[in-house]
Amino acid sequence: MASYEQARAVVAREYRGSLTLASLSAALTSSPRQVQRAYARAGETSFAEDLRCCRLRAAAELLRDQPAIPVAAVARLSGYRSRAAFARAFAHRYGVAPAGFRALSAGGSSRAASSPGSRSRISVPPPGAGSAEIAPPN
Repeated sequence: MASYEQARAVVAREYRGSLTLASLSAALTSSPRQVQRAYARAGETSFAEDLRCCRLRAAAELLRDQPAIPVAAVARLSGYRSRAAFARAFAHRYGVAPAGFRALSAGGSSRAASSPGSRSRISVPPPGAGSAEIAPPN
């Protein structure tokens, strides 16, 4: 039987791809219903919300830390096949469009990358690595 922790670990590792409940279940050698029950028992989130959170957190980090990457590429790197779907999900989650979030982040935020040269590399840390929520700067 799949555990919530195992499911979250796979989502955190595989969110960039075409992860579905069926493919997650297969990776855990479990059934989709067992995975759904594991999420329900934990009571924190559903598989779909977990996947969306991982993708959007990674996107927010890329938008904030990698201004040279176009928004469409950020969408793809975060696991979205459609820029429009990405923009809708991002705006719903953060209250601002991806480009607006980037503009706000570039406005001298203390959240900007602090190490020299950090804006020249593409790095998407696993969303499970930190629990802090990314929010647009005020």
